Amino acid sequence: MDLLCSAYSNSDDDEERQSRQEPKRLNVFPPPSQYRFQPQFSGSGHPPPVKRIRTDTVVNVQTDAPAPGRYISKRERALLSQSIPAPEQSSIDNQDQEQNQSPAALTSPVRLSIKDSDLPNNIVSTLRNPSERAKLSQIPERVSISLNSHKKAVNALNWSSNHGMLIFQSTAHLLASAGMDHTLCIWNVWSRSQKTAHIFRFHGAAVKDVRWSPHGFTVLSCGYDSSSRLIDVEKGIQTQIFKEDQAVLVVKFHPQNSSLFLSGGSTGKIRLWDIRTGNVVHEYKRGLGPILDVEFTRNGKQFISSSDVSGGNVTENAIIVWDVSREVPLSNQVYVEAFTCPCIRIHPYDPSFIAQSNGDYIAIFSLKPPFKLDKYRRYERHGVSGFPIKCDFSLDGEKIASGSSDGSIYFYNYRSSELIRKIKAYNQPCTDVAFHPVMPNVIASCSWDGNISIVE
Repeated sequence: MDLLCSAYSNSDDDEERQSRQEPKRLNVFPPPSQYRFQPQFSGSGHPPPVKRIRTDTVVNVQTDAPAPGRYISKRERALLSQSIPAPEQSSIDNQDQEQNQSPAALTSPVRLSIKDSDLPNNIVSTLRNPSERAKLSQIPERVSISLNSHKKAVNALNWSSNHGMLIFQSTAHLLASAGMDHTLCIWNVWSRSQKTAHIFRFHGAAVKDVRWSPHGFTVLSCGYDSSSRLIDVEKGIQTQIFKEDQAVLVVKFHPQNSSLFLSGGSTGKIRLWDIRTGNVVHEYKRGLGPILDVEFTRNGKQFISSSDVSGGNVTENAIIVWDVSREVPLSNQVYVEAFTCPCIRIHPYDPSFIAQSNGDYIAIFSLKPPFKLDKYRRYERHGVSGFPIKCDFSLDGEKIASGSSDGSIYFYNYRSSELIRKIKAYNQPCTDVAFHPVMPNVIASCSWDGNISIVE
């Protein structure tokens, strides 16, 4: 409206101003303050005075269509424009999430309870009492809960690992999921009233990965809109955006410093970000293909990256072990077979890590230099078939769970590599599995058709 008011002071309407009395103008749909144009004046010039407008003023607007060919003044065009509906808030939010550098005002359209006060008593007791957890079976047996909100494939799942003893600290009952439908969902899994706690639509494209911060009600997500976003789940707002020149495919928090996180993208660039400053601390370059996964070692001094090598004839860069501070690879000949690895996982206790291979098996490697592949042990009863199938270690590290292209969840013995159990969960590929960080008998899984299941 500031632009319209300045238009009134032009000389184009001088003749019309003499022939008739100026009607009162009504500020019908004032734009939000963040979009309002603020004219700058230099020297001794001053802006034309603008009178305060009463919102209860009745304006007589010509309702009949003007005669064809008749001149319509700027004042008439401004009055007729009040019949144009104001833009929807959702479109404003979409513009704001891309242009506004301080997006704290963005909120989630769905905000329900994320506390554990609505959980069954046995779940609350198990989450808080270690002796109760020790009685649980170590292998999930059947699908107990189905969560349905995503309209397309679910790319990633992550449990909140913050399980403090106080009510306001415990978030281990919350699950985050990232979907191809541009949404990030927060689930209050065992809630008796409403399991969907939040549906965030801050990303402008598919959400590829999501990770809970080690402390508090915060998640970090990334996606094909070339950004990583930090979201306060408790308040339902987006607090920071980390823009990049590539689609961001994976993020991972530093295990010793929650203010740092790694991001890997579609052009092969890996960056270490500092949340406190919003800047890149280190960048790791080696002419890689799209980064499929990254995983820190337990001490945080090294990390392992997996990249897509299908576009070239060189397979030695499929898995690289990096030195975090020196930005140099410690070894790039870890895995030399002609398969990409969509998932890397560190063993919780042993000096080893596993990699999901598109050769329809899980390979195991040593974490000690020279990071050798174990040629005598692999986990190979499931299928990958080119899908981004992921795997995970159990809490005690004695079992490995893997998704599969046939829609099943496979459980292997870590020591012997034998298949322990197979659970059919979906009709389409099971893309991700995640053991609960507290209860050993609970695992979350998701599928290519958008469904999420809790197996207990």
